[in-house]
Amino acid sequence: MRRFLFLGSAFLTIFLLATLSYAQPKPVSGGSLTIAQGVEPPGLDPTTATSAAIPRVVYGNVLEGLVRIDRDGKIIPALAREYKISKDGKEYTFILKKGVKFHDGKPFDAEDVKFTFERLMDPKTNIPNIKYYRDIESVEVADSHTVKFKLKNINSMFLFNLARPDSIIINKQTADRLKTAPVGTGPFKLVEWVRGDRVILAKFEEYHQKGFPYLDKVTFKFIGDPSAQIASLKAGDVDVIGYDVSPENALLLEKDPKFKVLNGYTTTEVILSTNQTRKPFDDVRVRRAMVHAIDRSALIKGAMSGYGTPIGSHMDPGNPYYIDLTSAYPYNPTKAKQLLAEAGYPNGFEAVIKLPERFAYAKRSGEIITDMLSQVGIRLKIELTEWGQWIDRVFKNADFDLTVIGHSEPFDIDIYANPKYYFRYDNPKFQETLKKAEMEPDPKLRRDLYVALQKMITEDAVNGFLFVMPSLPTMKKEVMNWWKDYPMTAQDVMEVWIQK
Repeated sequence: MRRFLFLGSAFLTIFLLATLSYAQPKPVSGGSLTIAQGVEPPGLDPTTATSAAIPRVVYGNVLEGLVRIDRDGKIIPALAREYKISKDGKEYTFILKKGVKFHDGKPFDAEDVKFTFERLMDPKTNIPNIKYYRDIESVEVADSHTVKFKLKNINSMFLFNLARPDSIIINKQTADRLKTAPVGTGPFKLVEWVRGDRVILAKFEEYHQKGFPYLDKVTFKFIGDPSAQIASLKAGDVDVIGYDVSPENALLLEKDPKFKVLNGYTTTEVILSTNQTRKPFDDVRVRRAMVHAIDRSALIKGAMSGYGTPIGSHMDPGNPYYIDLTSAYPYNPTKAKQLLAEAGYPNGFEAVIKLPERFAYAKRSGEIITDMLSQVGIRLKIELTEWGQWIDRVFKNADFDLTVIGHSEPFDIDIYANPKYYFRYDNPKFQETLKKAEMEPDPKLRRDLYVALQKMITEDAVNGFLFVMPSLPTMKKEVMNWWKDYPMTAQDVMEVWIQK
């Protein structure tokens, strides 16, 4: 009997495996893909400009780093085959892959890594995120395929920083072309950039990961109008809208059998930013009152058609250190009025909320928040601001009371340690705790410190932490293996294929 049961179990296992393999079609090579992108990048160098539009085109596709972030948010090897960290946490040794070539045919080796990071560390290069490399003492070439980084201090963020788009590896001969015609080691090479219209990539036949990519050609088509993006998708002119699909359009397209919508998360925390140097927002009681006056669930439903994840601090749920702090300030208009009265504003006050006209989510959220705050006596005047003016007046010069904006940079809680950052938060305790977190080698203790940091800015109600933007990539049903979640600002199409 046991024998028959064993045989029956074996046959059942084989049947299930066969069914599973049948249900998951095998990738097919060939074909082209056109991706609608709302914003054209100002250049194609992710190291010298902070525009998210740049890595959405080149990161993981044209340019690669020693390590990278995969679709699950994990740090995995890229140009490095493996790496080792010394016991004291101050030395990182990278064993590089052999047989890797740049798109111009030059072999990749350790000298390229050394050149890349010496460039990134040089103040003359004007790297906006030079802070990522401040702890590097030296980059040493041990042999042609071994590189050692020696750090001045322990930096628990070092490996993550090497996985950012800022840390892509370049070679000296083509460094001057990085902004307009980058030459990388990625699965695709740049063919053409038609300004104002599109970037065209082609399969790199000598890519170091055998079998990849599947696609022969990828085109990033720049279409600023969301309605025009949808029209192009329906007309068959584009295959994918990777970012910026509005929630209402996502709802409609989900019902169309010709398309599919992937509902995932991003690293973009949408916040109600408050200027800490202006009255009455320099009073924590006023800031707490505003948070109590905002119903996050109703806000997400009204502004995002129910898509999006509420947050209570400046960290997305995909981060390994994330904790849910949404219960710290439950929706409570009565409590909000009480706090306003304690702060000396029993009848509320007037203020201006400057909203970047370019982003529908910010406009819709700002309008709903204006209505919610009016219920507790805070009377806001909405001022729609052109994007360039918003950058100049709000972001660069802190000329604002309130604004709504999404922060897309992954793992960017460190912005709260910069007193000159646009919302002007200056807390020495936060700054010191962040330093400890970044230098803590023990994973458990490091997590405790990042939890403390989240609690600190929530306790101070630095900003109104609203929700994490959903990803909502929308595409033809034939497009397979697109990333559902966006743990890094990217549109990595190495593994994407088209079902015939």
